[in-house]
Amino acid sequence: MKAHYVLAAAAAATTVVALAAAPTPLPPSWQVTGANADKFQAGVDTSVSGHNAKFLRSTTSDPKAWASLVQVVQAQRYLGQRVRFRARVRTQDVSHGAGLWMRVDGDQKRLAFYNSSDKPIKGTTDWQERSVVLDVPADARVILFGVNAGGTGQVWMEPIAFETVGRDVPADSMPPQRPLPTAPTL
Repeated sequence: MKAHYVLAAAAAATTVVALAAAPTPLPPSWQVTGANADKFQAGVDTSVSGHNAKFLRSTTSDPKAWASLVQVVQAQRYLGQRVRFRARVRTQDVSHGAGLWMRVDGDQKRLAFYNSSDKPIKGTTDWQERSVVLDVPADARVILFGVNAGGTGQVWMEPIAFETVGRDVPADSMPPQRPLPTAPTL
């Protein structure tokens, strides 16, 4: 009789582990992209501490791997406006950096972009509010937004908001790149 209890407990534990290993799928509007999308897993964290947050988790030890969890929307209803993508973000063991990002594209051309590379979230952090604000020019076609992660670890984001804001809210811009030298240094 005891053997049955042991087998039943082992079967139950195996089922719990199997369920915990398979994340809840993302809504179809979200996808994983990037140079190493195959080295990341994404889903919805339905655990108590997960708050039903969308997450992006590295499945590799490659410190140079990176990917993004992204959603793409048509820009038409936002033309000529300033938009803000915001979410609460938390990280666990992120080695290279994570952050919110947004891009506005026109026909075959990037019109606006910001990826939080000047304010990366590293290591293990508690929930914190983050946002990206960009202008949507009249010739914009699509807006892409989401969270990126580099290296190892996991990033979560929740709740997500996408909204128009006034011109009093400053737009984000990438930091200027250092100018290239005019002559080689030998």
